[in-house]
Amino acid sequence: MTISLRARCLLLLGMLLASTSDAGPRIFCCADGSGRQVCGDILPTACYGRAYRELGESGSTARVVEAPLTVEQKAQRAAEEQRRKEHERLANEQKRKDQALLNTYGSEKDIEAMRSRADRDLVAAIQAAEERIVDIRRKRKRFEDEAEFYKGRELPADVAKGLRDADYEIGAQQSVIESKKKDRESVRKKYDDDLRRYVELSKRPPSARP
Repeated sequence: MTISLRARCLLLLGMLLASTSDAGPRIFCCADGSGRQVCGDILPTACYGRAYRELGESGSTARVVEAPLTVEQKAQRAAEEQRRKEHERLANEQKRKDQALLNTYGSEKDIEAMRSRADRDLVAAIQAAEERIVDIRRKRKRFEDEAEFYKGRELPADVAKGLRDADYEIGAQQSVIESKKKDRESVRKKYDDDLRRYVELSKRPPSARP
């Protein structure tokens, strides 16, 4: 059955009127500066910039409009939002780290094994640097012995250079040793933290893990 254009227009008009009728009159109420209740069928001037209620035909509250925020309130809300975002960022970062931890280790023994391997590598690097220093000092001794013949006189260029180069290399190897010792402390702390967190996560039910 085809509906004529006139019938469609009448139907739409009826729906619009019904909607308007259902909406009914509205009353706007708020508390003015002295706390007195002020109402009107349009928003009273005393309600400008204040929170107000919109009442339906039955007198019940149909809508509540909050007062505009002050500059201080806006700043406070912005600060709260920033704190919320930072908290969310940290929570997501921790979740990512926890997931990586569970993906890396299958058990507490895995953590201890990787700790031992990393520490062995660092100890080997320290020992290699110490052995290098011993070798350099042995070579430097030859230049020292030769320099004895030139006491009180200017050293030959090759002897002076040999001493300088040896001292530079010894200093470089000592820096390597100090760096590796600090790395050992960092590695110990890392695996201590990994083990502690892994134990915490393992105690959680599977549904509560990342």
